[in-house]
Amino acid sequence: MSSTSDTSQTASVALPGGGTAALRVRRSRRAQRLALRIIPASGEVELVVPIRASVKQGIAFAREKAGWLKAHLGNLPAPVPFENGAIIPVFDKPRRIRRTDDLFGGIWLTEKELQVAAPPETVPLVVRGWLRKRAKAELTSRAEEKTGLLNRRFRRLTVRDTASRWGSCSPQGDLSFSWRIIMAPEYALDYLVAHEVAHLQEMNHSARFWAIVDDLADQPDRGRAWLRDHGASLHRFGVDVRSL
Repeated sequence: MSSTSDTSQTASVALPGGGTAALRVRRSRRAQRLALRIIPASGEVELVVPIRASVKQGIAFAREKAGWLKAHLGNLPAPVPFENGAIIPVFDKPRRIRRTDDLFGGIWLTEKELQVAAPPETVPLVVRGWLRKRAKAELTSRAEEKTGLLNRRFRRLTVRDTASRWGSCSPQGDLSFSWRIIMAPEYALDYLVAHEVAHLQEMNHSARFWAIVDDLADQPDRGRAWLRDHGASLHRFGVDVRSL
């Protein structure tokens, strides 16, 4: 996404029964319609306003949706920082972070725990780094396997912390994924890799593209449904609650 095409400002909307919701208003040249989006990790509300509409129209739209905002903001799950005692998923299996004073340092994944040998203040950074590294290794392995099935190659693979896209494939053959997918079920990660690898052959969402996805993914329908229904919940993990 190009940062030069969008501009942002802030506003607020009164909620039914009292209270307000802070809005980050983003003017977008690519958006076709007004849209509201709640960012699960922070509870921030983004109002997307197309260039052809005015900010005033956008805020009026948000006011009309005040009841929807109140209901959804009230249902947001609490953030889970990466700290000692927190329970986080790895391949959708809950593990409790347990800090230790092991002199050799490092992280060990057990059946029920993620054991972290690090000073207390560095645990969040160490856990995040381990998850990113584990995600990149898993994603790379599966991407290499699936591109081999298509007799294709990707140029490079990167992992990021994206808010709205789980993955992407550039026309140059670069694959990019959210490292948070390592916390999802294995079949969801597998579907995501299949989806982006399929774009190396079909840079569209045609029937041919979906046929390739179905061939490459073990459980494409199940993986796609999980990301649609539960993917947003992964953004609450690793949030620094002191910054909210």
